[in-house]
Amino acid sequence: MAKKYNLLVVDDEAPLRLLLESELSEAEEFAVAVAADGGEAINLIQSNVYDVILLDVRMPRVSGIEVLKFVQEYSPTTQVIILTNYADIKTAIETIKLGAYDFLAKPYDIEEIFNTIHRALERRALFIDNKLMKSELSRRAGAHELIGQSPVFLQVIESATRFAESESFVMIQGASGTGKELIANLIHRRSARNNRPFVAVNCASIPDALLESELFGHEKGAFTNAFSTKQGLVEVANGGTLFLDEVGDISPAIQPKLLRFLETGEFRRVGGTNLLTVDVRVVSASNKDLREEVRAGRFREDLLYRLNVVSLIMPPLRDRPEDIPLLAEYFLQRKGSSKNSKRLSPGALELLRSHNWPGNVRELEHMIEGAILLSSGDIIEESDLHMYFQRGDQLQAAPLPGSSAATVSLEDLERQHIERTLREQKFNRARTAQLLGISKKTLYLKIKRYGLKVEE
Repeated sequence: MAKKYNLLVVDDEAPLRLLLESELSEAEEFAVAVAADGGEAINLIQSNVYDVILLDVRMPRVSGIEVLKFVQEYSPTTQVIILTNYADIKTAIETIKLGAYDFLAKPYDIEEIFNTIHRALERRALFIDNKLMKSELSRRAGAHELIGQSPVFLQVIESATRFAESESFVMIQGASGTGKELIANLIHRRSARNNRPFVAVNCASIPDALLESELFGHEKGAFTNAFSTKQGLVEVANGGTLFLDEVGDISPAIQPKLLRFLETGEFRRVGGTNLLTVDVRVVSASNKDLREEVRAGRFREDLLYRLNVVSLIMPPLRDRPEDIPLLAEYFLQRKGSSKNSKRLSPGALELLRSHNWPGNVRELEHMIEGAILLSSGDIIEESDLHMYFQRGDQLQAAPLPGSSAATVSLEDLERQHIERTLREQKFNRARTAQLLGISKKTLYLKIKRYGLKVEE
């Protein structure tokens, strides 16, 4: 069963409040709480995260307008539907300007209430998606594809699907580039929480001083430049899945706070005193051996036990060679042009098969993307694959035109690559810089450094 949406009904008229609670509670998709006045509502909002609030405008002591303003600052993802009389339509319109989603006039039509709530939930989902897309913490859009048919990979998929049916925390271990986030997303999509947010946090990319604020939010004035209250990502993920990527990089100072949250679902925003509660499932991932990190004193043993209820091991690409042609074809279709599709020559495919892939699937993806740009025809040849092979203690590169298969330095390889790209682009520096992924100034400096002859 999908996770229920949390609703709060705020109305000082007991018969109407109880009627709405009764009608809405009959729907299995809603968990309904009630408040008899604005003060009680604010207390509940400070300790719970609600998806939608049905809010009466005219109430004694604390008005609906004051509650709406509080919600807008304290929990901006919560959608507010105003309940009003026909005589208060002007006031209701003013609440829309203040940030309310919509208003409903008494007497209420229950079907209209349900429709309005569903639209408000859709708006909240769009709001969260937009928030995540603008954030560097969000996962890449459309990255749902799991490509592979090797037995070891299919076993991971089968285990992940089985784990998705439970509420247990999952730890995914494996080297960088093996697809840990894709598996985490699969667990979310196959779970009962698939109608709620999937929020990914790269713990290694956020400084220690900011990670606590990103996870748990902060109150206005909690620290310098905290000009407004901010919801943490655990609130955004309420009801859904929180994916903690590179969890082994969380500092010892944050680990006990994370452990308490995992144990109780409770947390305080930075600079806040109110205890909030959310319901999230945590899936974590690490490319480190966390047991070794525990022995070294860098990771709490009790935190590891809490995160690692069940675990998955992502196989490196070198252990699933039968998947390389499938992945290469997928990246060719995804990265290439629909008007000018390219394919790998038998020699190029064999070269891919023989590579050790220290960067795993991510390395293959970038390799194919580069080969599409470097190849001049419809066929990607061995010489178009910009790759490295470990031979003894030396780093050897796949041969480029004008070079032998002998060991070359990285500087020589870069010089050859820049020179070839310049020639292919007829010495157009702007296009060359764009293809190389560098600025025109950087290209100019490299041309001077390597003494390249550039035809004007």
